[in-house]
Amino acid sequence: MPGTLLVAGALGLVGRAALQRFEAAGWEVIGLSRRPPDFGTRARFLALDLMDAAACRATLPGLGVTHLVYAALQEKPALRAGWLDAEQIKTNRAMLAHTLAGLEGGPLRHVAVLQGTKAYGVHLGQMPIPGREDAPRHMHPNFYWAQEDLLRERAARGGWHWTVLRPQAVIGHARGSAMNLLAAIGAYAAISRELGLPLVYPGRGDRITEATDARLLASALLWAAGAEAARDQIFNVANGDVLTWRGLWPVVARVFGMEIGAPHPMPLTALMVDKEPVWQRIVARHGLRPGTLAELVGASWQFADFAFSREEQTASLVSTIKIRQAGFGDCVDSAAMLEWWLRHLQEARILPA
Repeated sequence: MPGTLLVAGALGLVGRAALQRFEAAGWEVIGLSRRPPDFGTRARFLALDLMDAAACRATLPGLGVTHLVYAALQEKPALRAGWLDAEQIKTNRAMLAHTLAGLEGGPLRHVAVLQGTKAYGVHLGQMPIPGREDAPRHMHPNFYWAQEDLLRERAARGGWHWTVLRPQAVIGHARGSAMNLLAAIGAYAAISRELGLPLVYPGRGDRITEATDARLLASALLWAAGAEAARDQIFNVANGDVLTWRGLWPVVARVFGMEIGAPHPMPLTALMVDKEPVWQRIVARHGLRPGTLAELVGASWQFADFAFSREEQTASLVSTIKIRQAGFGDCVDSAAMLEWWLRHLQEARILPA
């Protein structure tokens, strides 16, 4: 039976998709976000600083929350350095701890938390292929481990269950996300076209990898909220096929009506430093929703550089056998996914048609 879902980080890539999926399934949904929603929703939104333990204790107990999707995330300005940073680990653990403390003693039944392929050390070098959930915990410092240990401890004490999902390269919409490849790809293509340039693949190497559609991930979260097989388990989640980002470049070119140029490795973080005036020209010419390039893309130029240029790695692939055997078998064609999302953002006047 549907319950009351609390989504922490409700306007991020995962949180937004989860909020919309649970709402469509008839759940009462409460979103935690510092910004109001920029889309139609019946969900109730609250602004709450998750680093404020007293505010969490004052606000959360009376909400009647039965399920939590915890998609809140604090990243450092220097993205990759932050992934190993002790302060970042401490902050992300504290945010989850304050949220759980505010819900304990209520009707809480299930908590879902997100990890990713950094659990397999993908940011440190060639990860084992495929990444499997039963692999020994990687020895590098990571907030994943701090949050997971906290989940296990609090669940045992509180009598509720948890599920950890590990997607790879989530594709969906969120403004200003630190890890939004969709926004980076779309803005890069639009700016290239505005400058009269062909669509050049800026990456280095041709790593074989996977992606996870935010809509599929939201369906997995909905499944995990009620499936006994998902209780107290960790699952990889991906679309079900494999890709190279250069191999998807024709999809981007088709959506934007562009020719493809010769690949040229170049960091987007450097290329985009002076492109705000170009973006504002695009916004005015195409009647897009007002906003700066930074507000749309956030720190995702850094993430795109990380995704597109890893010559030291041949692949980053995870096994999804466990979640399929447990009962969740949804799949998505990654090329169709990328085209759908780009055209969706065009229709929403976030990217130019």
